Amino acid sequence: MHTTNSRGPRPARSSSSGGNYAPRRNFNSTSSAPRRSFGGASSSAGYRGGSRGGFSGGRGKRSFKGDSIDTSRFINRATAVEEIVHVAKHTFADFDVHPSLQANLDAKGFVQPSPIQDQAIPVALEGKDVIGIANTGTGKTVAFLIPIINKLVSDRNHKVMILTPTRELAQQIETEFRTLTHGMKLWSVCAVGGLPIMRQIRSLEMGVHIVIGTPGRVKDLISRNKITMSQYGTIVLDEADRMLDMGFIDDMKVILGAMPKERQTLFFSATFSPEIKALCGQFLTDPVTVAIKTRDTAASVDQDIIRVSHVSEKIDKLHDLLVQPEFRKVLIFRETKHHTDELARELRGRGFAVSALHGDMRSRERSRAVEALTKGQIQAVIATDVAARGIDIPDISHVINYDTPSTYDTYVHRIGRTGRGNKKGVALTFVR
Repeated sequence: MHTTNSRGPRPARSSSSGGNYAPRRNFNSTSSAPRRSFGGASSSAGYRGGSRGGFSGGRGKRSFKGDSIDTSRFINRATAVEEIVHVAKHTFADFDVHPSLQANLDAKGFVQPSPIQDQAIPVALEGKDVIGIANTGTGKTVAFLIPIINKLVSDRNHKVMILTPTRELAQQIETEFRTLTHGMKLWSVCAVGGLPIMRQIRSLEMGVHIVIGTPGRVKDLISRNKITMSQYGTIVLDEADRMLDMGFIDDMKVILGAMPKERQTLFFSATFSPEIKALCGQFLTDPVTVAIKTRDTAASVDQDIIRVSHVSEKIDKLHDLLVQPEFRKVLIFRETKHHTDELARELRGRGFAVSALHGDMRSRERSRAVEALTKGQIQAVIATDVAARGIDIPDISHVINYDTPSTYDTYVHRIGRTGRGNKKGVALTFVR
């Protein structure tokens, strides 16, 4: 067994073991490896070493859009958390909401709203259309749920549709909805692919106040006459640009087009592409834009690069990172499902506790991987970009772009998994 700070030769591959290495670290063991600083040219992990130039995502012959991204955009010093100051105009007690909703907010300890909540909630409570733009992890979900719940508890005949790009995000929104509506007898259904559609149909037939789903499954339920969009008076598109990236633009247009013209429409996202701007112009009425972003990426995320001269070096340099004690809860991104599984197998063979996460896995398997990382039962999840928008795991210490993101927007959303709220995080990107 090698020690965690060993820099000597690695054990040779065994031709009969599928290329596995002898583990240098058990995740649950105590590590004595020294902490390494990011960004120094002498860093043994290879940060910023060598000359600037093109880079690849380690995908062999295939070239990605990421090849044209200036690598300097992956380097950014985090701002000290204590320097990030927002003076809210309101407290949660100031919002004019139903007493039962206020009681649940008090029970959850909600006192001071985040900037997006502070500015968007009063506008949405007035029934106006809203375009909310804020970095990932700044509280957009609560910003649209509070006005929606207030409307539902006041008018139980009202119906709400929330569209999200991934089932994980839909499930997390429903969990938050149930917490905020405790004791109110407001019913929801999570209408997403990968889960039994008949169970969702039964919930719809019994009657729900809110549908939280992905565009494909919602459109399927509409075609089965289980959802009638003319009955829905409010719609939220959460992470609308990601839905566009995933090819849901036509589904979004169909769903929005089937709704009454007199409705409330809320768009929330971390980025705002020209295509989404055009969609807002087509379907929103005199929207109020609430833009909180001051930079593309959160100020609380320390961003750096790890330079390699050849893709074959990446696995060893990733190994050198993961044996360090500060890499305690890590999200590693790869471009394809196949390469996600491949890297997970390789890291397990090296003695690391990891799990894969991608769209070919069953819903319960994906949930199990997220839960294991959340509880600290594993050190890392290796994921495709299905995780970039839909996962909210607390205290992610590091995001590692093992494969270079295909676009800068993808990069923004990947690294948004760390440094959430008022916590610091680290994002590292392999380049060559």
